[in-house]
Amino acid sequence: MNISEAIQTRRSVKIFKDIEPVSKETVEQLLQAAIMAPNHHHTEPWKFFVLQGDGRLPLSRVLAGWAKTRVDDPDSEAGQKRIKKLSSKPLIAPTAIVVALSPQEGNEKAIYIEDVSAVSAAVQNILLEAHGMGLGAIWKSGPAYYAEPVKQYFNLTEEEEILGVIFVGESDMKKNPEPKRIPFEDKTVWITEDNE
Repeated sequence: MNISEAIQTRRSVKIFKDIEPVSKETVEQLLQAAIMAPNHHHTEPWKFFVLQGDGRLPLSRVLAGWAKTRVDDPDSEAGQKRIKKLSSKPLIAPTAIVVALSPQEGNEKAIYIEDVSAVSAAVQNILLEAHGMGLGAIWKSGPAYYAEPVKQYFNLTEEEEILGVIFVGESDMKKNPEPKRIPFEDKTVWITEDNE
């Protein structure tokens, strides 16, 4: 599969087969692709945590604890349903790669938005590499992953933060959805003349 085909055919996989986690060698190949992402001043501002099998359960418990503080009545049926939904997030695929922004200490050239962009490019590399290997993957983010208890669980410093979790495994989706994108023409301005 060439790079253009990989970009055009990659889709976020939301349903995974409940089988063994992908191999260590496969995860290492994904992470090698990640660290090849462009990063201004070579800050390499990323950190990864690989969760597989029962290694996903502690994060599930952390999210359950956080969820209890986010519902009106944790003991109600609705509260229990919400807590269960949030705590099951880490379990949707056999392998989860938690991606963190980890700014380089003491690097005066490092710029926050550039570091976030570099980590995002690393995530895209993982997604494309996984697709090229015939695996399904999805990048999930949101308040649950940004929560302080999650940050503490991974022993992140004050400057570090979770940017999301990439779930990887064998797809169990019956059909890949067609992408819904606004045409690039509607989002592009061509500047071809100097009007001064």
